[in-house]
Amino acid sequence: MKKIAIYGKGGIGKSTTTSNLSAALARKGFRVMQIGCDPKADSTKNLMEGRKIPTVLDMLREKDDQVELEDICFAGYGNVVCVESGGPTPGIGCAGRGIITAFEKLEELDAFAVYRPDIVFYDVLGDVVCGGFAMPIRGGYADNVFIVTSGEMMALFAADNIARAIGNFGKRGYAKLSGIIQNSRNVEDEDELVRKAAGEMHTQVLHIVPRDKTVQLAENQGKTVIEAFPDSPMAADYQALADKVLEVIGQ
Repeated sequence: MKKIAIYGKGGIGKSTTTSNLSAALARKGFRVMQIGCDPKADSTKNLMEGRKIPTVLDMLREKDDQVELEDICFAGYGNVVCVESGGPTPGIGCAGRGIITAFEKLEELDAFAVYRPDIVFYDVLGDVVCGGFAMPIRGGYADNVFIVTSGEMMALFAADNIARAIGNFGKRGYAKLSGIIQNSRNVEDEDELVRKAAGEMHTQVLHIVPRDKTVQLAENQGKTVIEAFPDSPMAADYQALADKVLEVIGQ
């Protein structure tokens, strides 16, 4: 089982990228689990035909110790196992702590042993790398980390913060930064800006995802590009990204 964390600034297209990766790998025959680690709980909706699934924290509030795997794990496109950690009641509690609680519940219920995924994706908000949001790195959950960014200043700023956090925890033998995924926004000199930033983070630009209206057309249907437009150039681009991820993680 390979465990991969995908980090990036909110709104950068991290969940879109992760969902299309999950769908692409499922089409290749891999058993995939995607765990959304964002209070918005919308990481997996395009694998679930646009439907937002109940979150781990919501079910814990509703059922307490009676929560079972079927309450928090759902089969999406390509039988991708979809999980959303969720967040606290607005204005009360800590979102980072919510991620820790969700992870603990999945472990308690032996989710990985039951579903036996080949690949697990943690889709993690990266604006603030506090203890909870750093859980996939520092808790020894993820083996590899990829950062999604564009050439926009704030996206690159967030990417640098994430890289620094990975570097701090990497000294303890935890997850390593394995590359940058450029989700293009067509800003001026974008490829060069991201390439330079990757060098400063001591990593590589794994893949450049072009800006394409096909992504929005698919999301309007509540689907990934892989599902909605499997023969499109954009689907081929996500498949190429999936191949590169497999190469990096040794699958």
